[in-house]
Amino acid sequence: MDWLDALLRRPGGPPRTGPLDASHAAAVAALHHQGGFARLWDPAECAGLLVERAVVADGVFSGDGTALKGFVMSRLAADEAEVLSVVIARQARRNGLGAGLMRAHLDQLARRGIARLFLEVDEGNTAAIALYRRLGFGEVGRREGYYPKADGSRAAALVMRRDIG
Repeated sequence: MDWLDALLRRPGGPPRTGPLDASHAAAVAALHHQGGFARLWDPAECAGLLVERAVVADGVFSGDGTALKGFVMSRLAADEAEVLSVVIARQARRNGLGAGLMRAHLDQLARRGIARLFLEVDEGNTAAIALYRRLGFGEVGRREGYYPKADGSRAAALVMRRDIG
């Protein structure tokens, strides 16, 4: 686990994961703007999501706990959930934070009785697809023309699912 060793040697200690609430709305919105999404969330929208009873949001924080480095947010429906968004700060990508955050989120969902988690990912986002596959997600569908792109074209979304527990 070379990535874990690298995280543990960071100044300020290893990153930590934890639940998010409305006090994190501005930081969540700022991170969402780094995600490359066509429609960006504003702080008010994030605050609204973060107080919804059917939404579970987890963040990964710097070792000293001062900076939100990433988040994942899912909406619950009966014994299923759908990921609404996942973003890791640009400067913090490619070092295991996303995998650790997703594992913590999966654990949180399992504790809430969720049996299946769904997500959609742009077919061109090879790094995210590889991460999701490593975490046990499999492709269960495809939505053509789902994501708008900056050049006016549209990309397909892969629908992925992972059973929990």
